[in-house]
Amino acid sequence: MENSIFAERLNTLLKEKQIKQIDLVRMAEKKEIKLGKSHISQYVSGKTVPRKEILGFLAQALEVDPDWLLGKDETDMVKGDPADNIKSSILESKGKGDGMREFKKSTKLDNVLYDVRGPVVDEAARMENEGMQILKLNIGNPAPFGFRTPDEVIYDMRRQLTECEGYSDSRGLFAARKAIMQYAQIKKIPNVTMDDIYTGNGVSELINLCMSALLDDGDEVLVPSPDYPLWTACVTLAGGTAVHYVCDEQAEWNPDIDDMKKKITSRTKAIVIINPNNPTGALYPKEILQQIVDIAREHQLMIFSDEIYDRLVMDDEEHVSIASLAPDLFCVTYSGLSKSHMIAGFRIGWMILSGNKRIAKDYIEGINMLSNMRLCSNVPAQSIVQTALWGYQSVNDYIVPGGRVYEQREYVYKALNDIPGISAVKPKAAFYIFPKIDTKKFNITDDEKFALDLLKDKKILLINGKGFNWSDRPFPRGISSKNRST
Repeated sequence: MENSIFAERLNTLLKEKQIKQIDLVRMAEKKEIKLGKSHISQYVSGKTVPRKEILGFLAQALEVDPDWLLGKDETDMVKGDPADNIKSSILESKGKGDGMREFKKSTKLDNVLYDVRGPVVDEAARMENEGMQILKLNIGNPAPFGFRTPDEVIYDMRRQLTECEGYSDSRGLFAARKAIMQYAQIKKIPNVTMDDIYTGNGVSELINLCMSALLDDGDEVLVPSPDYPLWTACVTLAGGTAVHYVCDEQAEWNPDIDDMKKKITSRTKAIVIINPNNPTGALYPKEILQQIVDIAREHQLMIFSDEIYDRLVMDDEEHVSIASLAPDLFCVTYSGLSKSHMIAGFRIGWMILSGNKRIAKDYIEGINMLSNMRLCSNVPAQSIVQTALWGYQSVNDYIVPGGRVYEQREYVYKALNDIPGISAVKPKAAFYIFPKIDTKKFNITDDEKFALDLLKDKKILLINGKGFNWSDRPFPRGISSKNRST
C-alpha cells in the first residue's frame, strides 16, 4: 500500500512541477547524493520506496513533507483530485502558503540540452567560487590560454569606435558584407550578392534565427552525431526534431552516408554539416561532400554548413565549401572570426545564402523578419571584418609545424594514444580531439558521472560524450587540444 501511494504521489508531483527524472538525478549529484535513473524508475513504478536520506532529498526537491510523500498521512487527506491534494500539501509544507503564482520555464525547453555550459560546468563554477582552480577543456575559448587577437584588428576597432555608436543595416555594415562577399567568391560559393550576407552576434545567433524561421512542429533536420550541441538545441527549441546521423570514427569521423540516407523521411527539411568538425576535428573530403549534395538534391533538402573553422586546417589539406558543389540547391554557409582571429568575445559571425534562392523565397522573407527584429549585430565587431579577412592572417603561423595549434595537436594526440585504454583519431582541423575511453578497463558506467568525478578529483573540466549527442559506448569525450600548453 505504501509503495503504491508513494509512486502515485511522486508521479503526480513530477507531472505537476514539470520535472523530469533526469532533473532529479542532476539535482542529487549537486548535493553529492547517489541517486541513479534505475532507482527513480523503481520508485515511479511502485516497486520500492526510498531510504530515509533519499526520501528527504526527494521531499525537499519537490517541496512537500516527507511523511506525506510516503503516504503516512493518507487518512488525513481530503478525497478528490490527487493533483489538488498535492497542491494543498505543497502550500502546507511551506507553512501557511502565500498563494503566489509560480513561474516555470517554457515546456519548449524540456528536451533542450547544452552541456557545453551544462550541469558539469555548473559544478565547476561552484568549485571555483570556493577558491579551487579549474583547468577548463570544455569550450573553445582562445583568450584564457594566451591566444591573442592580432594587433591590427584591435587598432582598427579602436579607431572606428566613435563611428559605431548607432545601429547598422539589419544585415550588417556595407564594408563588412562586401569583405564577406569577396571571401565567398574565393571559396567559390555561387550566386551570392550583398543582400545574401547577414552578420550576427556570433554564428550561434544566426543558427538560432535560421531554425526559428524554418521549422514547424514535427519538422526534421539531419544533424551529425557527435555534433556541436547548439545545433540540436536550436532545432528542438524551434519545434523541430533533430535526427542524428552517425559520423564514423573508423572512417576518420566522416559522415556515414548510408546512415544519413536511412534517416530521411517525408518530414526532413534540411541536412546540417559541421566542416571542419567540432568536436572531432575532422575535415570532410570533396568526395564525401559531393555525396551529401547528391542526397540533398535527390530529396530536395536544404543544406546548412557550419564552416567557422575553415581557416584552421593543417597538414596542407584544403577546405571545400559544400555550397560550391551545389549551385542548384539552397545552401546557408556559416563562418566568423571567433576562432580564426582569436576574438571569441567580440561576437562576430556571418551567414551566406547561396545557390537556388528562388525555391527559398518565402523562407528568406522569414529570415529578414527575424533579422530586422533584432535590429543588427554588434557594430564595433562588424567594423573589423574587412581588416581581419583581408589583412595579415596570424592564424597561418599557428597551423604549420612549429606553430602552437599544430604542435599542441601533435602533443595531445600522442599523449592520449600512449595511455592504455584511450585512443583518438588525429584531427586535421579546428581545436579539438574526441578521444575514446575503454569503459570496461576503467569501470565507467555513466559518462556524466565520469566527467563529474574527474572534475572533483583532478580539477579538470571536460564534456561527456552525451553532451555532444553521442550515445555510443565507450564514452568519450570533449577535449580542446588548444587548451593544452606543450
